[in-house]
Amino acid sequence: MTFFDSRWVDRPAYVTELPGAGLPAGFRAAGVAAGLKPSGDPDVGLLVCDAPNATSAARFTASGVLAAPVVVCQERCRLDALRAVAVNAGNANAATGGRGMDAAAKMQGAGAMVSGVAEDQVAIASTGVIGVQLDADKVLRGLLAARGELSADAASFADAIRTTDAFPKQASLEVALSGGTVRLSAQGKGAGMIQPSFATMLCFVQTDAALSAETADLLLGVCVKRSFDRISVDGQLSTNDMAILMASGAAEVRVEAQTEDEGRFGEALDALLRQLALLIVRDGEGAKRVGRVVVTGGDQGAVDRAARGVANSPLVKAALHGGDPNWGRVVQAVGGALPGSAPLSLDVAIESVEVCAGGTAIPHDAAALADAVAGPEVEYTVSLPGEGADTEVFFSDLSHDYVTINADYTT
Repeated sequence: MTFFDSRWVDRPAYVTELPGAGLPAGFRAAGVAAGLKPSGDPDVGLLVCDAPNATSAARFTASGVLAAPVVVCQERCRLDALRAVAVNAGNANAATGGRGMDAAAKMQGAGAMVSGVAEDQVAIASTGVIGVQLDADKVLRGLLAARGELSADAASFADAIRTTDAFPKQASLEVALSGGTVRLSAQGKGAGMIQPSFATMLCFVQTDAALSAETADLLLGVCVKRSFDRISVDGQLSTNDMAILMASGAAEVRVEAQTEDEGRFGEALDALLRQLALLIVRDGEGAKRVGRVVVTGGDQGAVDRAARGVANSPLVKAALHGGDPNWGRVVQAVGGALPGSAPLSLDVAIESVEVCAGGTAIPHDAAALADAVAGPEVEYTVSLPGEGADTEVFFSDLSHDYVTINADYTT
Protein backbone atom coordinates (compact mmCIF):
# COMPACT_ATOMS: atom_id res chain seq x y z
CA MET A 1 0.00 0.00 0.00
CA THR A 2 1.44 3.35 -1.04
CA PHE A 3 1.16 6.64 0.81
CA PHE A 4 0.22 8.67 -2.27
CA ASP A 5 -2.94 6.77 -3.12
CA SER A 6 -5.34 9.57 -4.09
CA ARG A 7 -5.87 10.70 -7.68
CA TRP A 8 -6.00 14.25 -6.35
CA VAL A 9 -2.37 14.30 -5.15
CA ASP A 10 0.55 13.71 -7.51
CA ARG A 11 3.83 12.42 -6.12
CA PRO A 12 6.64 14.53 -7.60
CA ALA A 13 9.01 12.49 -9.78
CA TYR A 14 11.98 13.25 -7.53
CA VAL A 15 10.17 12.03 -4.39
CA THR A 16 10.55 8.41 -3.26
CA GLU A 17 8.34 6.78 -0.66
CA LEU A 18 10.25 4.89 2.02
CA PRO A 19 8.78 1.91 3.87
CA GLY A 20 7.97 2.23 7.55
CA ALA A 21 8.04 5.34 9.73
CA GLY A 22 11.74 6.16 9.79
CA LEU A 23 12.79 9.68 10.74
CA PRO A 24 15.31 11.93 8.98
CA ALA A 25 18.81 12.20 10.43
CA GLY A 26 18.93 14.15 13.68
CA PHE A 27 15.49 13.13 14.97
CA ARG A 28 14.24 10.62 17.53
CA ALA A 29 10.72 9.90 18.73
CA ALA A 30 8.69 7.64 20.98
CA GLY A 31 5.14 7.07 22.19
CA VAL A 32 4.01 5.40 25.41
CA ALA A 33 0.89 4.72 27.47
CA ALA A 34 0.62 6.99 30.50
CA GLY A 35 -2.96 6.29 31.58
CA LEU A 36 -4.66 9.34 30.08
CA LYS A 37 -6.81 7.18 27.80
CA PRO A 38 -9.22 4.84 29.59
CA SER A 39 -8.42 2.24 26.93
CA GLY A 40 -4.80 2.03 28.08
CA ASP A 41 -3.57 2.80 24.57
CA PRO A 42 -0.46 4.96 23.99
CA ASP A 43 -1.23 8.58 24.81
CA VAL A 44 2.03 10.51 25.35
CA GLY A 45 4.52 11.23 22.58
CA LEU A 46 7.97 12.81 22.54
CA LEU A 47 9.82 14.08 19.46
CA VAL A 48 13.40 15.34 19.79
CA CYS A 49 15.78 17.01 17.33
CA ASP A 50 19.42 16.52 18.34
CA ALA A 51 20.76 19.30 16.10
CA PRO A 52 21.66 22.38 18.19
CA ASN A 53 21.04 24.77 15.28
CA ALA A 54 17.68 23.36 14.19
CA THR A 55 15.16 25.69 12.59
CA SER A 56 11.40 25.46 12.64
CA ALA A 57 8.05 27.03 11.81
CA ALA A 58 4.56 26.61 13.23
CA ARG A 59 0.91 27.30 12.53
CA PHE A 60 -1.98 27.25 15.03
CA THR A 61 -5.76 27.18 15.16
CA ALA A 62 -7.76 30.28 14.27
CA SER A 63 -10.30 29.50 17.00
CA GLY A 64 -11.32 32.23 19.41
CA VAL A 65 -11.00 29.70 22.24
CA LEU A 66 -7.39 28.58 22.50
CA ALA A 67 -6.30 25.51 24.42
CA ALA A 68 -3.58 25.97 27.03
CA PRO A 69 -0.86 24.25 24.96
CA VAL A 70 -1.52 26.58 22.03
CA VAL A 71 -1.22 29.62 24.31
CA VAL A 72 2.01 28.30 25.82
CA CYS A 73 3.51 27.68 22.38
CA GLN A 74 2.55 31.12 21.12
CA GLU A 75 3.70 32.99 24.22
CA ARG A 76 6.67 30.99 25.50
CA CYS A 77 8.31 29.27 22.52
CA ARG A 78 10.98 30.27 20.04
CA LEU A 79 8.87 29.08 17.15
CA ASP A 80 11.74 29.48 14.68
CA ALA A 81 14.13 27.27 16.70
CA LEU A 82 12.09 24.40 18.17
CA ARG A 83 13.97 21.22 19.03
CA ALA A 84 11.37 19.09 20.80
CA VAL A 85 7.64 18.42 20.92
CA ALA A 86 5.78 16.87 23.84
CA VAL A 87 2.29 15.63 22.99
CA ASN A 88 -0.55 14.03 24.87
CA ALA A 89 -3.78 12.50 23.61
CA GLY A 90 -6.91 11.78 25.61
CA ASN A 91 -7.24 15.31 27.01
CA ALA A 92 -7.30 18.61 25.09
CA ASN A 93 -6.40 20.78 28.10
CA ALA A 94 -8.81 23.37 26.69
CA ALA A 95 -11.25 25.54 28.68
CA THR A 96 -9.36 24.54 31.82
CA GLY A 97 -8.42 28.00 33.15
CA GLY A 98 -5.40 28.69 35.31
CA ARG A 99 -4.99 25.05 36.32
CA GLY A 100 -4.80 24.10 32.67
CA MET A 101 -2.13 26.74 32.02
CA ASP A 102 -0.14 25.43 34.98
CA ALA A 103 -0.40 21.88 33.62
CA ALA A 104 0.74 23.06 30.18
CA ALA A 105 3.71 24.88 31.70
CA LYS A 106 4.67 21.75 33.66
CA MET A 107 4.38 19.73 30.48
CA GLN A 108 6.74 22.10 28.68
CA GLY A 109 9.22 21.96 31.58
CA ALA A 110 9.09 18.18 31.62
CA GLY A 111 9.61 18.11 27.86
CA ALA A 112 12.72 20.26 28.27
CA MET A 113 14.06 18.05 31.04
CA VAL A 114 13.68 14.75 29.18
CA SER A 115 14.90 16.08 25.83
CA GLY A 116 17.80 18.09 27.19
CA VAL A 117 16.94 21.33 25.39
CA ALA A 118 15.94 24.80 26.51
CA GLU A 119 12.35 25.18 27.69
CA ASP A 120 11.52 27.79 25.04
CA GLN A 121 12.55 25.29 22.35
CA VAL A 122 9.92 22.75 23.44
CA ALA A 123 6.50 22.89 21.84
CA ILE A 124 3.60 21.14 23.51
CA ALA A 125 0.37 19.82 22.03
CA SER A 126 -2.73 18.17 23.46
CA THR A 127 -5.76 16.51 21.90
CA GLY A 128 -8.88 14.91 23.34
CA VAL A 129 -11.82 15.93 25.49
CA ILE A 130 -12.36 19.66 26.16
CA GLY A 131 -13.08 20.99 29.65
CA VAL A 132 -11.36 18.27 31.68
CA GLN A 133 -8.30 19.07 33.78
CA LEU A 134 -5.10 17.47 32.48
CA ASP A 135 -3.24 15.19 34.91
CA ALA A 136 0.23 16.71 34.53
CA ASP A 137 1.81 14.01 36.70
CA LYS A 138 0.70 11.30 34.28
CA VAL A 139 2.12 13.31 31.39
CA LEU A 140 5.42 13.75 33.24
CA ARG A 141 5.68 10.02 33.92
CA GLY A 142 4.85 9.35 30.30
CA LEU A 143 7.55 11.70 29.03
CA LEU A 144 10.10 10.11 31.36
CA ALA A 145 9.17 6.69 29.97
CA ALA A 146 9.26 7.99 26.40
CA ARG A 147 12.80 9.30 26.87
CA GLY A 148 13.99 5.73 27.37
CA GLU A 149 12.19 4.60 24.21
CA LEU A 150 13.46 7.28 21.79
CA SER A 151 14.53 5.90 18.42
CA ALA A 152 14.78 6.87 14.77
CA ASP A 153 11.37 5.31 14.12
CA ALA A 154 8.21 7.39 14.61
CA ALA A 155 5.61 4.60 14.53
CA SER A 156 4.93 4.62 18.28
CA PHE A 157 4.84 8.44 18.31
CA ALA A 158 2.28 8.51 15.48
CA ASP A 159 0.18 5.99 17.38
CA ALA A 160 0.34 7.91 20.67
CA ILE A 161 -1.12 11.14 19.27
CA ARG A 162 -4.35 9.51 18.03
CA THR A 163 -7.79 10.11 19.53
CA THR A 164 -10.74 8.82 17.48
CA ASP A 165 -8.40 8.14 14.54
CA ALA A 166 -9.00 4.72 13.07
CA PHE A 167 -5.42 4.50 11.86
CA PRO A 168 -2.11 6.38 12.29
CA LYS A 169 -1.20 8.94 9.64
CA GLN A 170 2.47 9.03 8.78
CA ALA A 171 4.93 9.03 5.90
CA SER A 172 8.66 8.93 5.26
CA LEU A 173 10.05 10.27 1.98
CA GLU A 174 13.32 10.89 0.15
CA VAL A 175 13.61 14.07 -1.90
CA ALA A 176 16.31 14.36 -4.56
CA LEU A 177 17.74 17.89 -4.68
CA SER A 178 20.65 19.28 -6.70
CA GLY A 179 22.89 19.28 -3.63
CA GLY A 180 21.98 15.76 -2.56
CA THR A 181 19.15 13.67 -1.16
CA VAL A 182 17.24 14.73 1.94
CA ARG A 183 14.60 13.01 4.05
CA LEU A 184 11.15 14.34 4.82
CA SER A 185 8.75 12.70 7.26
CA ALA A 186 5.50 13.58 9.03
CA GLN A 187 3.02 12.29 11.58
CA GLY A 188 -0.53 13.61 11.80
CA LYS A 189 -3.78 13.01 13.63
CA GLY A 190 -7.35 14.04 13.06
CA ALA A 191 -10.71 12.46 12.31
CA GLY A 192 -13.40 14.69 13.81
CA MET A 193 -13.86 18.37 14.59
CA ILE A 194 -12.30 19.21 11.22
CA GLN A 195 -12.94 22.54 9.51
CA PRO A 196 -11.05 24.72 7.04
CA SER A 197 -9.23 27.70 8.58
CA PHE A 198 -7.35 26.07 10.25
CA ALA A 199 -8.28 22.37 10.32
CA THR A 200 -8.62 20.26 13.41
CA MET A 201 -5.50 18.25 13.57
CA LEU A 202 -1.99 17.91 14.85
CA CYS A 203 0.82 17.52 12.36
CA PHE A 204 4.56 17.28 12.96
CA VAL A 205 6.96 17.40 10.02
CA GLN A 206 10.69 16.69 10.08
CA THR A 207 13.49 17.08 7.55
CA ASP A 208 17.27 16.72 7.62
CA ALA A 209 17.59 19.45 4.99
CA ALA A 210 19.05 22.76 6.16
CA LEU A 211 16.44 25.51 5.97
CA SER A 212 16.56 29.07 7.17
CA ALA A 213 13.78 29.88 9.61
CA GLU A 214 12.33 32.26 7.02
CA THR A 215 12.24 29.55 4.35
CA ALA A 216 10.69 27.05 6.74
CA ASP A 217 7.99 29.56 7.70
CA LEU A 218 7.22 30.47 4.09
CA LEU A 219 6.99 26.87 2.89
CA LEU A 220 4.90 25.66 5.82
CA GLY A 221 2.51 28.59 5.51
CA VAL A 222 1.95 28.08 1.79
CA CYS A 223 1.54 24.31 2.10
CA VAL A 224 -0.85 24.51 5.07
CA LYS A 225 -3.11 26.81 3.06
CA ARG A 226 -3.24 24.20 0.27
CA SER A 227 -3.78 21.22 2.56
CA PHE A 228 -5.12 21.48 6.10
CA ASP A 229 -6.89 24.74 5.30
CA ARG A 230 -8.76 22.91 2.55
CA ILE A 231 -10.40 20.03 4.40
CA SER A 232 -13.62 19.54 6.34
CA VAL A 233 -15.16 16.62 8.16
CA ASP A 234 -17.89 18.33 10.14
CA GLY A 235 -17.34 22.09 9.84
CA GLN A 236 -16.22 22.33 13.47
CA LEU A 237 -13.10 24.35 14.33
CA SER A 238 -10.89 22.95 17.07
CA THR A 239 -9.26 24.68 20.02
CA ASN A 240 -6.00 22.75 19.61
CA ASP A 241 -4.91 22.75 15.95
CA MET A 242 -1.18 22.79 15.37
CA ALA A 243 1.31 22.10 12.57
CA ILE A 244 5.08 22.24 13.15
CA LEU A 245 7.96 21.86 10.69
CA MET A 246 11.44 21.16 12.11
CA ALA A 247 14.69 21.05 10.12
CA SER A 248 17.82 19.45 11.59
CA GLY A 249 20.20 20.23 8.72
CA ALA A 250 21.91 16.89 9.41
CA ALA A 251 21.99 15.93 5.72
CA GLU A 252 24.20 18.99 5.10
CA VAL A 253 22.10 19.92 2.07
CA ARG A 254 21.01 23.55 2.25
CA VAL A 255 17.81 24.66 0.59
CA GLU A 256 18.40 28.27 -0.39
CA ALA A 257 15.60 30.74 -0.94
CA GLN A 258 14.39 31.36 -4.50
CA THR A 259 16.26 28.39 -5.98
CA GLU A 260 15.20 25.29 -7.87
CA ASP A 261 15.83 23.23 -4.74
CA GLU A 262 13.43 25.41 -2.76
CA GLY A 263 10.80 24.77 -5.41
CA ARG A 264 11.43 21.03 -5.33
CA PHE A 265 11.41 20.81 -1.57
CA GLY A 266 8.26 22.92 -1.44
CA GLU A 267 6.49 20.68 -3.93
CA ALA A 268 7.45 17.60 -1.91
CA LEU A 269 6.19 19.20 1.31
CA ASP A 270 3.00 20.28 -0.45
CA ALA A 271 2.31 16.75 -1.71
CA LEU A 272 3.06 15.28 1.72
CA LEU A 273 0.69 17.60 3.57
CA ARG A 274 -2.08 17.34 0.96
CA GLN A 275 -2.03 13.55 1.18
CA LEU A 276 -2.01 13.69 4.98
CA ALA A 277 -4.97 16.08 4.83
CA LEU A 278 -6.85 13.63 2.63
CA LEU A 279 -6.11 10.82 5.08
CA ILE A 280 -7.71 12.91 7.82
CA VAL A 281 -10.81 13.42 5.68
CA ARG A 282 -10.89 9.73 4.75
CA ASP A 283 -10.74 8.86 8.45
CA GLY A 284 -13.58 11.28 9.24
CA GLU A 285 -15.24 9.36 12.07
CA GLY A 286 -17.30 6.78 10.21
CA ALA A 287 -16.54 8.16 6.75
CA LYS A 288 -17.09 5.96 3.73
CA ARG A 289 -16.30 8.35 0.89
CA VAL A 290 -14.28 11.50 0.26
CA GLY A 291 -15.58 14.41 -1.78
CA ARG A 292 -13.73 17.22 -3.51
CA VAL A 293 -15.55 20.38 -4.52
CA VAL A 294 -13.85 22.70 -7.00
CA VAL A 295 -15.38 26.14 -7.46
CA THR A 296 -14.41 28.77 -10.02
CA GLY A 297 -15.70 32.26 -10.74
CA GLY A 298 -14.85 35.92 -10.75
CA ASP A 299 -15.06 36.72 -7.02
CA GLN A 300 -12.67 34.91 -4.66
CA GLY A 301 -14.83 35.54 -1.62
CA ALA A 302 -17.89 34.08 -3.30
CA VAL A 303 -15.90 31.12 -4.58
CA ASP A 304 -14.58 30.37 -1.08
CA ARG A 305 -18.00 30.67 0.56
CA ALA A 306 -19.60 28.43 -2.06
CA ALA A 307 -16.96 25.72 -1.70
CA ARG A 308 -17.22 25.67 2.07
CA GLY A 309 -20.99 25.74 1.85
CA VAL A 310 -20.94 22.56 -0.19
CA ALA A 311 -18.25 20.84 1.87
CA ASN A 312 -20.04 21.55 5.16
CA SER A 313 -23.59 20.82 4.00
CA PRO A 314 -25.02 17.86 5.94
CA LEU A 315 -27.33 17.21 2.98
CA VAL A 316 -24.45 17.01 0.49
CA LYS A 317 -22.44 14.90 2.92
CA ALA A 318 -25.32 12.50 3.56
CA ALA A 319 -25.87 12.11 -0.19
CA LEU A 320 -22.16 11.43 -0.62
CA HIS A 321 -22.30 8.74 2.06
CA GLY A 322 -25.23 7.01 0.40
CA GLY A 323 -23.85 7.29 -3.13
CA ASP A 324 -26.93 9.34 -3.99
CA PRO A 325 -26.49 11.41 -7.20
CA ASN A 326 -28.74 14.18 -5.83
CA TRP A 327 -26.98 17.20 -7.32
CA GLY A 328 -29.80 19.42 -6.08
CA ARG A 329 -28.10 19.27 -2.69
CA VAL A 330 -25.07 20.99 -4.23
CA VAL A 331 -27.14 23.74 -5.83
CA GLN A 332 -28.99 24.32 -2.57
CA ALA A 333 -25.73 24.56 -0.62
CA VAL A 334 -24.26 27.10 -3.03
CA GLY A 335 -27.44 29.16 -2.88
CA GLY A 336 -27.37 29.13 0.89
CA ALA A 337 -23.76 30.30 0.92
CA LEU A 338 -24.46 33.07 -1.62
CA PRO A 339 -27.90 34.53 -0.86
CA GLY A 340 -29.23 37.15 -3.26
CA SER A 341 -32.31 38.67 -4.86
CA ALA A 342 -31.69 37.29 -8.37
CA PRO A 343 -31.30 33.69 -9.55
CA LEU A 344 -27.66 32.62 -9.54
CA SER A 345 -26.33 31.44 -12.88
CA LEU A 346 -24.14 28.46 -12.08
CA ASP A 347 -22.93 25.31 -13.76
CA VAL A 348 -22.58 22.02 -11.86
CA ALA A 349 -20.90 18.76 -12.81
CA ILE A 350 -20.29 15.61 -10.79
CA GLU A 351 -17.37 13.46 -11.93
CA SER A 352 -17.45 15.38 -15.26
CA VAL A 353 -21.13 14.56 -15.78
CA GLU A 354 -22.77 17.95 -16.42
CA VAL A 355 -26.09 18.24 -14.60
CA CYS A 356 -26.80 21.97 -14.42
CA ALA A 357 -26.02 24.90 -16.75
CA GLY A 358 -26.85 28.52 -16.06
CA GLY A 359 -28.79 27.47 -12.97
CA THR A 360 -31.05 25.11 -14.90
CA ALA A 361 -31.11 21.30 -15.02
CA ILE A 362 -29.84 19.78 -18.24
CA PRO A 363 -30.25 16.26 -19.67
CA HIS A 364 -27.52 13.89 -18.52
CA ASP A 365 -26.68 10.21 -18.33
CA ALA A 366 -28.31 9.19 -15.05
CA ALA A 367 -26.70 5.75 -15.06
CA ALA A 368 -23.23 7.20 -15.55
CA LEU A 369 -23.83 9.67 -12.74
CA ALA A 370 -25.01 6.93 -10.38
CA ASP A 371 -21.88 4.91 -11.13
CA ALA A 372 -19.68 7.98 -10.60
CA VAL A 373 -20.91 8.70 -7.07
CA ALA A 374 -20.53 5.07 -6.00
CA GLY A 375 -16.71 5.25 -5.87
CA PRO A 376 -14.48 6.09 -2.88
CA GLU A 377 -13.70 9.58 -4.24
CA VAL A 378 -16.29 11.90 -5.79
CA GLU A 379 -15.54 15.26 -7.39
CA TYR A 380 -18.04 18.12 -7.63
CA THR A 381 -17.37 21.07 -9.94
CA VAL A 382 -19.21 24.38 -9.61
CA SER A 383 -18.74 27.30 -12.00
CA LEU A 384 -19.95 30.72 -10.87
CA PRO A 385 -20.16 33.78 -13.13
CA GLY A 386 -16.84 35.35 -14.05
CA GLU A 387 -13.24 34.14 -14.21
CA GLY A 388 -10.01 34.43 -12.29
CA ALA A 389 -10.89 32.93 -8.90
CA ASP A 390 -10.84 29.29 -7.85
CA THR A 391 -10.58 27.06 -4.80
CA GLU A 392 -11.03 23.48 -3.65
CA VAL A 393 -12.16 21.81 -0.43
CA PHE A 394 -11.88 18.13 0.42
CA PHE A 395 -14.61 16.75 2.68
CA SER A 396 -15.91 13.52 4.14
CA ASP A 397 -19.41 12.14 4.05
CA LEU A 398 -21.81 12.08 6.98
CA SER A 399 -22.54 8.63 8.35
CA HIS A 400 -24.54 6.95 11.10
CA ASP A 401 -21.24 6.08 12.75
CA TYR A 402 -20.30 9.77 13.00
CA VAL A 403 -23.37 10.42 15.15
CA THR A 404 -22.66 7.35 17.29
CA ILE A 405 -19.02 8.24 17.88
CA ASN A 406 -19.78 11.81 18.89
CA ALA A 407 -22.87 10.98 20.91
CA ASP A 408 -20.75 8.67 23.07
CA TYR A 409 -17.51 10.71 23.06
CA THR A 410 -17.32 11.37 26.82
CA THR A 411 -19.41 8.48 28.03
